[in-house]
Amino acid sequence: MNASMINAMVSMNALQQKLDLISDNIANVNTVGYKKKEATFEDLLNNAKRQPEAFTQPGRLSPLNFNQGWGAKMTMVQPNLTQGAMKATDVSTDLAIEGNALFEVVVDNAGNRAYTRNGAFQLTVNANGDTILATEEGYPVVAMVPDENGNMTEGNLVLPEGYDLKVNADGSVLGVSSEGTLNLGSIKLLQASRPAGLTAVADNLFAIAEGINVDDVVQQIVPNMDNRIALRQGYLEQSNVELTDEMTELISVQRAYQLAARALTSSDTMMGLANTMRRS
Repeated sequence: MNASMINAMVSMNALQQKLDLISDNIANVNTVGYKKKEATFEDLLNNAKRQPEAFTQPGRLSPLNFNQGWGAKMTMVQPNLTQGAMKATDVSTDLAIEGNALFEVVVDNAGNRAYTRNGAFQLTVNANGDTILATEEGYPVVAMVPDENGNMTEGNLVLPEGYDLKVNADGSVLGVSSEGTLNLGSIKLLQASRPAGLTAVADNLFAIAEGINVDDVVQQIVPNMDNRIALRQGYLEQSNVELTDEMTELISVQRAYQLAARALTSSDTMMGLANTMRRS
């Protein structure tokens, strides 16, 4: 197998991965809180080849040395955490994050955590009979709530019966009724310092792979004017995918794929001709 065929095959494989990534972005253009995926590519090993001395002829300007590449490969996929557009819903359980932060949710009975920008929450009843704030899939939203001694600890955000939910810009949560106001705690928010450490998983969630220190990827943060992070109740953040940009990139990648496929076909044809000449 010659170098041009290897180069074309490797490039087609990388371009196919890029096409899959773009397709995923386009499919989620209307998904609440979705963050577009971006890929990073790197060249594979390049060899410096030297032409034989007989290649040097009077008047020939081509250099004796040339670089021989072996295509490119996808090395990393990471989410683009730029802000999406805000859409007003006037639903008390809908929350949108303004700025660089993530909600934290509990995804299983073992207490494993995941992260999301999708604030389309709802009130649901857990196994203890408490009405808690959770995602549409039933994952409880992690909050900082007061314990029996008044100390703040992680737990579920419980809304007592007869109270309405009120979420302030700083993440603090109140239960409001005609009888008065209760301090229910605050929504826990985390800021991603290493977005590349976040892996997109099911249900529009991000997870951190095993073996990676969670504190190296996300850190808890309290919304304030200095960090320009705030919670907006009654709003949902839309996907940050720009359909026109994705379609433009899709056309570009498809043309590159077609060019690589043509190079592979040409290489195969040349090898066939060479074999025919040898038999003759």
